[in-house]
Amino acid sequence: MNINAHIDGSLEIIAFRLNDQSFCVKTRSIREIRGWVPVTPMPHAPYEVLGVINLRGMVIPVIDLAAKLGMAGTEASERSAIIVTDVNGMTMGLLVEGVSDILTVPATSLQPVPSNAGQATQFVEGILTHQDQMICFLNLEELFSAGGLSVGGGGGGGAGPGWEEF
Repeated sequence: MNINAHIDGSLEIIAFRLNDQSFCVKTRSIREIRGWVPVTPMPHAPYEVLGVINLRGMVIPVIDLAAKLGMAGTEASERSAIIVTDVNGMTMGLLVEGVSDILTVPATSLQPVPSNAGQATQFVEGILTHQDQMICFLNLEELFSAGGLSVGGGGGGGAGPGWEEF
């Protein structure tokens, strides 16, 4: 259960909302957080790929994280955020309803995922309990691995790794 815990036994996470549920990821994989900007749709992209944005000269895909998790898609608004992250060697933006907080929590507050949670056990590190709330701790590397969204696969030509999948 040592998920990037600091020497002092704490975890640094960024908490966010999807469909009125709390989720988090480790801060180490986050490059930046930015407000919603319109995306350029990509033809024949998977449902969860909203399109691409220009991030200071680099074209990156924007993924609807709720849709990727099998939830109802996020309706982008002025309150939405794009979490720019590096996952499995690829930079991508993750659309979320909004970022709640950046927290340092005791590693002991991370509880295991129930064994009967089905596929969630593959990409959920555990459940954090923080101030009477439960936060689902996502493992982005697993979520976007070979069994996950195709944008993280391959390393061929095009605009960047995995773009041949589009």
